Amino acid sequence: MEFIKTTLKDAYIIKPQVFGDHRGFFLESYSKKKFEEAGIKNEFVQDNHSRSEKKGTLRGMHFQAPPYAQAKLIRVVSGKILDVIIDLRRGSETFGKWETFELSAENFQMLFVPKGFAHGLMTLEDNTEVLYKADNFYEPNSEGGIAWNDPDLKINWPLENPILSERDTKWPTLKNLDNPF
Repeated sequence: MEFIKTTLKDAYIIKPQVFGDHRGFFLESYSKKKFEEAGIKNEFVQDNHSRSEKKGTLRGMHFQAPPYAQAKLIRVVSGKILDVIIDLRRGSETFGKWETFELSAENFQMLFVPKGFAHGLMTLEDNTEVLYKADNFYEPNSEGGIAWNDPDLKINWPLENPILSERDTKWPTLKNLDNPF
């Protein structure tokens, strides 16, 4: 397993070792020991699975406010996504910065998102399925978000008119966010 630092403090791309043959493949998607050796000491307590039927579905930009903030480990098991994270930690040297990653069932890459980040994704293929681990339980009253199309952030989404939930059309911009971090 290879842990690659991103441009955002404490976020990593993780490349598992994939063993393939005529039967298919095997990979280790998580090892507490290997994650701790890489400095990631989060204890995951919840697994989530989402499926998006249509290419261009956007989910985000979401976060959980303290004390229910969540670190996440994102993995695509079918299809492909553009994954986006924004550092919301006010004291961080990368506060307000964002980065994108292409995760797919084919490239096997995973993304570790630390607490204090907003997270979102856009599907790049139909029938895309995403699994993610969280190190804290979901608490609806602690949920927050940032506008996916915040004009100050200028995130480079591949589509201008994504498929959105009603909730994801109503989040504030970063400058108008009552930032809990």
